[in-house]
Amino acid sequence: MAHDETKGRGLVSDTLVILGMAVITYGTRFVGLRLMNLELTPFWLAFLRFVPISVFAALVVPSVAASSADVGARLLAAVGAGLVMWRTKQLWLGLLLGMSLFWLLRAWLVS
Repeated sequence: MAHDETKGRGLVSDTLVILGMAVITYGTRFVGLRLMNLELTPFWLAFLRFVPISVFAALVVPSVAASSADVGARLLAAVGAGLVMWRTKQLWLGLLLGMSLFWLLRAWLVS
């Protein structure tokens, strides 16, 4: 089958899309670097403190809620990891315990 060069072409060329992405990427980095010395209010400091755990939750919850054969192991491991993170305030420790607990529970429940 021959390669059709016109297939999938829209109104914007590939080069313009790449240049647009580069401008947006480096523009946001430039603004971030320019604002680095800005003094944040206590409200924003408190707000930004929750960003890592919020991103983590947004990545994990859909995976835990997915319907599959090992949903029980996923849920128990997530609860265990959540408890460890809540008590120790250490994200890495919760990740380590959660993954270890998931592997152990999955091996125990499947066999």
